[in-house]
Amino acid sequence: MTEDERGHLLLRLLEAVLFATDRPLTLRELKARLPDDADVSDLLARLGERYAGRGVQLMQAGNTWAFATAPDLGPLLARERTIEKKLSRAAIETLAVVAYHQPVTRGEIEEIRGVSLAKGTLDALFEHGWIGPRGRRETPGRPTVWGTTDVFLRHFGLATLADLPGVEEMRVSGLLDARPALSVLRPDRDAVDREDSVLAEPLEPDAM
Repeated sequence: MTEDERGHLLLRLLEAVLFATDRPLTLRELKARLPDDADVSDLLARLGERYAGRGVQLMQAGNTWAFATAPDLGPLLARERTIEKKLSRAAIETLAVVAYHQPVTRGEIEEIRGVSLAKGTLDALFEHGWIGPRGRRETPGRPTVWGTTDVFLRHFGLATLADLPGVEEMRVSGLLDARPALSVLRPDRDAVDREDSVLAEPLEPDAM
């Protein structure tokens, strides 16, 4: 088998794995399903190019990959839509604060928004799967810190946190209040990954 033939075979194998799965797969999971010498990152890039512009496209959300209907075709395919309860203004602002300031504690969210946070606000975002606990801050009381999830990225059509819109775009779209107290910045990726601010250990049941 020539190198080109082997590359084509690996590409087909990756395509089959992604079509057969019932959930998005991480890069590590994909590597486990392909031969050890396969360059999965390169194969994903090639597969993404192959499906670009088609009705089904290869989508990345954080560190997960999956085939999905092209975003512009969704409205044309949906004959019925489930009416879901809209998030409150407080929940939307809280989600924005978590997305742009993560990892962040409940107290820090309240400080940024300038108002107290109702108990059910974080619960609602957690139930949607958009945020999750990331451990505890190594400060007095060791409060839980929160961050967004790959489910959040996939729902809003983002590949990474770097794709988040700017503050003005958020305000124009009505996702942010114009109040000066709500200060939102671009996500600090170093802060997100910084280990010295978060103690990674299992959370107690009442941590949330």
